[in-house]
Amino acid sequence: MAELMKDEPIPTIICDGVDIVYRVNGTGSGRGSATAALNRILRREQAEKAAGVRRVHAVKNVSFTAYKGEAIGLIGTNGSGKSTLLKAVAGLLPVENGKIYTNGQPSLLGVNAALMNDLTGERNVYLGGLAMGMPREQIKERYQDIVDFSGINEKGDFITLPMRTYSSGMGARLRFSIAAAKDHDVLLIDEALATGDRAFQKRSEERIRELREHAGTVFLVSHNNNSIRDTCERVLWLERGVLRMDGPTADVLAEYEAFTGGGAKPKAASAPKAK
Repeated sequence: MAELMKDEPIPTIICDGVDIVYRVNGTGSGRGSATAALNRILRREQAEKAAGVRRVHAVKNVSFTAYKGEAIGLIGTNGSGKSTLLKAVAGLLPVENGKIYTNGQPSLLGVNAALMNDLTGERNVYLGGLAMGMPREQIKERYQDIVDFSGINEKGDFITLPMRTYSSGMGARLRFSIAAAKDHDVLLIDEALATGDRAFQKRSEERIRELREHAGTVFLVSHNNNSIRDTCERVLWLERGVLRMDGPTADVLAEYEAFTGGGAKPKAASAPKAK
């Protein structure tokens, strides 16, 4: 019995009926008075309409469970809610309804808030590593590996230049390299593999496989279906905020490509097979 318990998959993320709603300010009336402020607190829905606030329901009643060791692709057409869902899992956006439970600390790839364009790439490697909780000595040990992995010095000593001089692809590669230098409980990657040449994408995909072995779970948002095929064994398909399908990569991508290519209707949502 104990052996069976040991072999059971360990959940890392549970999304239970999650709704995420954006509120976009409009140009209506009802601002500036104490009465209007009180109405917004006591009767938020009514006050939002009076103030011209538009509600955008970005994610609608999404439920799934992710397990340790999984690499999960997140696909869908533009505006389907993929990035919004990742930000909520990372704790950067509140949910309107439902719950998100995490086992460990989710990390959204990019450390964009920590990196500073006026600082050199070298300084940003240290800054990004510290922002992720890495000790300074560990950053120093892994510094050259981070620079080599990013490939930004292949055509010059760019690591000593300010990041504002980098192309978008160079910046994205350095961000991925910094984030991938640490083992994460849950790593959330949003379009990080869309830039760079195929050699860098291959290195990134291999690093994702290593992270799965040493960490918890990897989520990958990408419009490159080949990257999803090469990296993930499971895919969540979001469309207009709704989870349309959840299952093995080959099955979900076949339905998704039929839907986007010829407008065919997808099958009903299906749960992943029990492990």
